[in-house]
Amino acid sequence: MSSQDHSNQFALLGQRRFAPFFWTQFLGAGNDNLFKFAFTVMVTYQLQVGWLPPSLAGLVIGALFILPFLLFSATSGQLADKYDKAVLIRFVKWLEIAIMLVAGWGFMSQHVPVLLACVFLMGLHSTLFGPVKFAYLPQHLGERELTGGNGMVEMGTFVAILLGNVLGGLLIAVPELGARYVAWTCLALAVLGRVLSQWVPASPSTDPTLRINWNPVTETWRNLKLAYGNVAVFRSLLGISWMWFFGAVFLSQFPSFAKEVLHGDEQVASLLLVVFSIGIGVGSLLCEVLSRRHVEIGLVPLGAIGMSVFSIDLYAASSGLPPAASLGLAEFVRDPAHWRVMADLTLLSLFAGLYSVPMYALIQLRSQPSHRARIIAANNILNALFMIASALGVGLLLKLGLTIPQVFLVVGLLNAVVAAYIFLLVPEYLLRFVAFIATRIVYRFEVRGEQHIPTEGPAVLVCNHVSFVDAVLLMAASPRPIRFIMDHRIFQIPVLGWLFKLAKAIPIAPQGENPAVYERAFQQAREVLADGELLCIFPEGAITRDGRLGEFKGGIMKILETHPVPVVPLALQNLWGSFFSRVNGTAMTRPFRRGLFTRVALVAGTALAPDSASPAVLRDHVGALLAT
Repeated sequence: MSSQDHSNQFALLGQRRFAPFFWTQFLGAGNDNLFKFAFTVMVTYQLQVGWLPPSLAGLVIGALFILPFLLFSATSGQLADKYDKAVLIRFVKWLEIAIMLVAGWGFMSQHVPVLLACVFLMGLHSTLFGPVKFAYLPQHLGERELTGGNGMVEMGTFVAILLGNVLGGLLIAVPELGARYVAWTCLALAVLGRVLSQWVPASPSTDPTLRINWNPVTETWRNLKLAYGNVAVFRSLLGISWMWFFGAVFLSQFPSFAKEVLHGDEQVASLLLVVFSIGIGVGSLLCEVLSRRHVEIGLVPLGAIGMSVFSIDLYAASSGLPPAASLGLAEFVRDPAHWRVMADLTLLSLFAGLYSVPMYALIQLRSQPSHRARIIAANNILNALFMIASALGVGLLLKLGLTIPQVFLVVGLLNAVVAAYIFLLVPEYLLRFVAFIATRIVYRFEVRGEQHIPTEGPAVLVCNHVSFVDAVLLMAASPRPIRFIMDHRIFQIPVLGWLFKLAKAIPIAPQGENPAVYERAFQQAREVLADGELLCIFPEGAITRDGRLGEFKGGIMKILETHPVPVVPLALQNLWGSFFSRVNGTAMTRPFRRGLFTRVALVAGTALAPDSASPAVLRDHVGALLAT
């Protein structure tokens, strides 16, 4: 793994492990959209094709592009797991050059069937590249870089889509020479992409012995079953596919929305696309800043809330607009009533970026490396199915007599229902959201020594116990889920008890008070470590009543006897005296005792070997961390 000491995600553009890959995929996405949009404009405005009327051209071209994702994603996922990804990227770029040579002839001779065949082939090109693209990143980026890297790719993809559409529209509109300009530009971009791909570093196969199953039906089913084996990953796949459903509704309706609702011309429709793309790009880039360079899935509920709020407000903002003659771009922008519409579009797409990037990063991080590309292929299949369902659903709603703003309202409300369903099925999203809010609004939370918290493998975390929200703060600091052993009485506290049950915290009682609960706690702790997860215990056995570090009990030795794993000492600083601590004998009695944004910190120390981790030694280490 390469160094992770860059200052921010943009620094990756100066590194060979990321820059050639980024620009290669950027040019590929741009070329896809330049070609498709120029072709769509040509058959809509310039050619009279009896069997392909303008009203159907966009739908047919979109369907032909999506079809290969359904047919060949399963195969492309296997190829990306079996072969070096750099070799596959170069092969895909050679394929793009060949397709663009044929497409160039099709443009210059205005041969619509050939261009439709090229649309299908460019869909195949994207199908082959998709699993490679997302499986490449975790091979070259560390956990702390993955969110930023995905944000850059997502931003780059939408900027490329935007520029491709704009350039395609401008070039094809040039009188007499437009088709020729499009043909040469598409070929030049494909060649430039192939040249840049030569610098993509080697990305060794993750499963070289894999036998390719060429049957797309059985392999698709196998990929979906493979993804279903990891609940968090599979629900995240569904969550991403829902985002594509959601986005497809808006993107497909922009031309009609601009014309029929906003009373604008083609330039207004283009403005909506620009605003939407900028929002996605900004949201994607914000993920690294808000997540503190970790895979922060607490952003996903925040994104879902924003998507619903601004979709619903878009309905309200666009419903009461008075009739008007066709407005040009300048006239449209001058009207303050339209500013709210543009703000809603920008913000709902910004929150969609916050929603999707952490999900992609989670899938990459949690998927088994040898199967990662096939999991991403399963995601592409689901995306295609959800986009088809989106087109059918919108068509049905419009046929039932709903207006376009009402369609946006329905989708916004549906998004709230789908998000709630996913977050209840995978509570980790909700828990991380609570931790995210607690560490950015209630407290100003700093983590030092975070590199000592393991990103993989079993380990025991030991921490001082200062307040009722210690576990929430530790959740926010860890890049992966933690299972906590906690006093059984905390589960009786309203809200917090429900939250810790959702987190699958393990209740424990003193052996003399409830031997069965005591033994069951240690059995569950052993199972957690056997599954390769993180286990956290508070060895003092209770929340401190005087702010001082208490004696560590010997329960940890009972765990390490059967599972000798590394032990990481942690120390929570400056939490004593806060609303959730037992200062003055009772917790949670005086809100805002220390105001909002109180500075608190977690310090992580170097892991200790299990044979040197006695209660006294661990207490000394935690005490030393408290003093730093």
